[in-house]
Amino acid sequence: MLFTTVGVLSLVGLAQAHVFAFHKAMYCKNGPSGTNDQNTNNMVNPLYKKTKADWWFHHYDKCDQFPPAAGDFLDLPAGGSFTVEMANNRAFTTLSYDGKQTSDWTNGQSYSSLGDGKNCITEPNLHAKSQADAAGTAFAISYQSDLSKVTPENLVVFSVRYNTPYKRIVSYDVPAELPACPAAGCICAWGWVPNGCGEPNMYMGGYRCRVTNAKNTKPVATAKPPVWCEGNPGACTQGAKQMVFWQQLEGNNVVLSGNQADGQAKSPGYNMKMGFKDGAQRDIF
Repeated sequence: MLFTTVGVLSLVGLAQAHVFAFHKAMYCKNGPSGTNDQNTNNMVNPLYKKTKADWWFHHYDKCDQFPPAAGDFLDLPAGGSFTVEMANNRAFTTLSYDGKQTSDWTNGQSYSSLGDGKNCITEPNLHAKSQADAAGTAFAISYQSDLSKVTPENLVVFSVRYNTPYKRIVSYDVPAELPACPAAGCICAWGWVPNGCGEPNMYMGGYRCRVTNAKNTKPVATAKPPVWCEGNPGACTQGAKQMVFWQQLEGNNVVLSGNQADGQAKSPGYNMKMGFKDGAQRDIF
């Protein structure tokens, strides 16, 4: 009975569902209620026109105040890869209900349309017309153990995965040179900026993470804002880059106008339009 009820509750808001990268070491895994909500979807909610204090690590709904359980880390194997689950709701991941509501897709089922390249996929809302049109997502790392000490400058994008979000299981590559974290771990963040198909918002959330098998001791460089460089790679920000922060009331590091090459309004995703290569970002040291 519980499974059926939860399934109904989850599907009610499916048409409006967005996506987040779920992992046991994420902030707000249980939701911001203080209880173990296996049906939570707080972190999938987009960030748009908010103050810096509110959008930074999803503070507006207090998700930044609910860290992962002690001992739970997102392990980043230097030179290897790690896996997360992209979903519209925790219920559609292996973190809930013994994984009984999972599928290959982010909504625990199949998509009403897999994308024809012409029409936007709306169930779930992937802000894309096909997998090839998916804007890309990224992970960033700060060598701080205290979330309050993380800044745009010390939060460095270290891995990008093109053509996501689309399916549930996604793996990210880790630079072989990534150094070890402090004893209490690092703070990581996941981000996504859609490529059209709806409100020009962004997504951001935090994790407690640590680098395993680290051999390098050279620190990552200070992160600089990425810049629009579509069709002109020489104009891209070189080296360590910040996450993309835009369309907020304050704290933006990207402001754009005009159209991109495909005719849509410019959208600063985690792809070569902003100088992000697919995979491990090995130029961040």
